[in-house]
Amino acid sequence: MSHRIFGTSVASVYPHYVTKAERKGRSKDEVDEVIRWLTGFDDAELKRHLDEETTFEDFFAQADLNPNVSLITGSVCGVKVQEVEDPLMRRIRYLDKLVDELAKGRPMDKVLRG
Repeated sequence: MSHRIFGTSVASVYPHYVTKAERKGRSKDEVDEVIRWLTGFDDAELKRHLDEETTFEDFFAQADLNPNVSLITGSVCGVKVQEVEDPLMRRIRYLDKLVDELAKGRPMDKVLRG
């Protein structure tokens, strides 16, 4: 069974990530930096995915995940990201977790597992 989020466009969720971060004094540029770190996309690739309304499934299929992604641990919505079995859902949860940490004021070097 496929989750509904898999077929949802990243562009439809992206403004919510930005709003969440900005409400807590962070910036759109910082959200973009987090996404680039996780996916390996550059600015142009990220913009293209947003403009083309790429689904999460296709977005992460084209991503080159950061080698330090296994360092992302903790819970999102009560679920430990490292325990999510479905690989695509785990990647989506990684992104959620990074945006959560950013919005909570964690220093960028810690968010990016520096």
